[in-house]
Amino acid sequence: MKTLNIAMHGVTGRMGTNQHLIRSILAIMRQGGVQTTAGEAIQIKPILLGRNAEKLRHLAEEVAHREIGRPLEWSTQTEAVLADPEIDIVFDASSTQLRASIVRQAAQRGKAIYCEKPIATDAVEARQLADECEAAGVKNGVVQDKLWLPGIRKLRMLRDQGFFGKILSVRAEFGYWVFTGHEENQTAQRPSWNYRKEDGGGMMTDMFCHWQYLIENLFGTIDRVLAHATTDLPERIDERGRPYACTADDSAYAIFVLNNGITCQFNSSWTTRLRRDDLLTVQVDGTEGSAVAGLRECWIQNLGATPRPTWNPDIAQPIDFYSGWQKLPDSTNYDNAFKIQWELFLRHVVGDGDFPWSLRNGVAGVELADAGETSCREQRWVSLSKTAH
Repeated sequence: MKTLNIAMHGVTGRMGTNQHLIRSILAIMRQGGVQTTAGEAIQIKPILLGRNAEKLRHLAEEVAHREIGRPLEWSTQTEAVLADPEIDIVFDASSTQLRASIVRQAAQRGKAIYCEKPIATDAVEARQLADECEAAGVKNGVVQDKLWLPGIRKLRMLRDQGFFGKILSVRAEFGYWVFTGHEENQTAQRPSWNYRKEDGGGMMTDMFCHWQYLIENLFGTIDRVLAHATTDLPERIDERGRPYACTADDSAYAIFVLNNGITCQFNSSWTTRLRRDDLLTVQVDGTEGSAVAGLRECWIQNLGATPRPTWNPDIAQPIDFYSGWQKLPDSTNYDNAFKIQWELFLRHVVGDGDFPWSLRNGVAGVELADAGETSCREQRWVSLSKTAH
């Protein structure tokens, strides 16, 4: 049995707490660790790091006791913990601007590194981080959770089965209404730094990293992008109840053209009210059939079930376009997407299997975000082959 000591930095945020700590790490501890392909058990021992002692104590004592029946270690002395020779893995889910410092310290001390995306605020620094990790010879990975969402896994299954025929286009709608905090009894669902460019925020910076690995793992390599971003709401209320100016984009719209000719259109917004099946829906249209996937569910319509609509605005629409779609059943038990990737990384650290989602893959996501920002600023198509190095 092998025990891995994991320094977890930045888990006091919403994503770090819910997805990484509670639904991944504590869930793995509760199930008795991770089984290797040889049947051996990998146990984990996390220590929580950050600047807010009160939040860390709450997570390490109250939340951990509720989930696994015992407390965790925690510390505000991040540098000292990272220098501890007993630490095997350093994980970071803090704000993007802090990530480079944590990753560099970990690489210099020979620790395995796992971190959230984007791995840096710009492509130059992202490449430098990947170079430094590779030069240090440390195992490393970046979170690419959406690859393991049940809805996306069903899309991949349909693709592999040839359901679509020739894939023609992909269209995705993502986002929801994030309250500004001005409304009575409605606090914002996302942290204020997300809406300040100077703090590493921005829809394009955040989400284009996701769209890069989602598109390239399912549909093909991105050749060029045409993008537009806006700051729709100029002011929001922060965690202390104070108004602040929004300097980052809260909506981003892009067309990605792939090397194989497929066109992908992705709309992302924190200022939209939903009238669709889920917070993220991805529609794939092909010559033989189409599919619409949400986070968990997936609906399909093959060529034989495709209706024959005609344009006539003078009468009520006679076709119920929803009725012609079939909901795919679950073909397996779907575990939490973050937890699945954590387990793969833990196995990789002890030498049990490869982990292709390295920081080098994270560089590609930042390069796409940079290309999107260039496209928006200069109002033109930007080739990815010319921006990547």
